[in-house]
Amino acid sequence: MIGDVYLIMKKITFLITILLSLFILYAFIPKEDKTPKNITLIKVYKKNRILEVYEKDILFKTYKIALGKQPLGHKHFEGDNKTPEGVYFIDGKNQYSAYHKNLGISYPNKRDVDYAKKKGKSAGGLIKIHGLPNGRGKIGKLHLLNDWTAGCIALTDKEIDEVYAATKVGVKIILYK
Repeated sequence: MIGDVYLIMKKITFLITILLSLFILYAFIPKEDKTPKNITLIKVYKKNRILEVYEKDILFKTYKIALGKQPLGHKHFEGDNKTPEGVYFIDGKNQYSAYHKNLGISYPNKRDVDYAKKKGKSAGGLIKIHGLPNGRGKIGKLHLLNDWTAGCIALTDKEIDEVYAATKVGVKIILYK
């Protein structure tokens, strides 16, 4: 009987040692780094509220986004709260904006300006991919509950940090319906 208890205790000790070893090994194995390093293309799917980043034209990571307050349809005029659709480029980077960093989008292009002029209006501008308003970063993913921008694309502060660091001026951005 004592021999049986001893054998059971030995097996339990062995199992605990194996489990503890596996746990320690797992804790020290490097995790896959899903932080983009060199974004070569950005795609935005407005209907699905998704921003995709590509490295060497291979999908690398996907982010949930908030858009302009009236996101459906292409942006035509200043103040329409729409997010543009079409092919544009990242035309600037600003780490000192009213929002936690931003990447400028080359809206409006010549076609956008010409359309707005025909209607006697301004096409607007200053469309960005940006983080949350400065001082509001703790909101985090709760910002996704509503479309709240004036036509921009909003990420969390941590997410814009990743995208900002890996994106160079001139990167193509395609915005879909």
